[in-house]
Amino acid sequence: MSTKEKAAWYVGALVIVLYAIVPVVYIVSMSFKSEGALAEKTFFPTTATGANYSGIFAGNGSDLFLPALRNSIITCLIATFIAVVLAMFAAYAIARLDFPGKRLVLTSALAVAVFPVITMVTPLFNLWRQVGLYDTIPGLIIPYLALTLPISIWTMSAFFRGIPWDMEQAAQVDGATSWQAFRKVIVPLAAPGVFTTAIIAFFIAWNDFVFGISLTSTSRAQPVPAALSSFTGSSYFVQPTGAISAAAVIVTIPVVVLALVFQRRIVAGLTNGAVKG
Repeated sequence: MSTKEKAAWYVGALVIVLYAIVPVVYIVSMSFKSEGALAEKTFFPTTATGANYSGIFAGNGSDLFLPALRNSIITCLIATFIAVVLAMFAAYAIARLDFPGKRLVLTSALAVAVFPVITMVTPLFNLWRQVGLYDTIPGLIIPYLALTLPISIWTMSAFFRGIPWDMEQAAQVDGATSWQAFRKVIVPLAAPGVFTTAIIAFFIAWNDFVFGISLTSTSRAQPVPAALSSFTGSSYFVQPTGAISAAAVIVTIPVVVLALVFQRRIVAGLTNGAVKG
């Protein structure tokens, strides 16, 4: 690669990084601005204040933000756990067994993963109101499984295909049952892939907005992304921009930390599925 080409790549990478990071920095900046400073046309606050953060944790916004944060954590963790457990058995069967339609199952999982979410909202809205799942935690976990389970199967099947099956057969020769060989040999070998899949599934559930805003209406089950749209200011003439920015920063922190710590595993999980599928 010539010097000009390297320079072009660096410039292109810098433009992409700036394009991605400037909005995030701007939201962080607004979260530290006072109500009066939000009207100013400055990028950074002239005087930083933590009033917006204290407002969502102990002020007027706490009644809306804290229950929503609790709902998001509970819903996403349960949906991630169920999706990973079900995907682990499905991926094992796909990687280990030879049956007709195996490739069709994988293709269907990928197709469902990219299916437009909005097409499922209206049928689920009517059905959930009839069966009593509207505005409940289980009523949110079930559609989250539709988002997380297909991509979990697709990602985990790639990891399972890389496991040396001779070790499972050796364990069975030594007297282990099929379940014991799976639990004591295969599961530990697949642990990195299972963990990576869990992170990806958690990201997908954590960032959902459509199901959250459509299938909930109160703090009983409303997740954070949906609750942010319900934030109000201290009066009719005050926009809650600072409080929304502070809440957005808080809910973004765990995602950013997980992405930075496990970025290599996340990329490996996604690319393995793309190459080996």
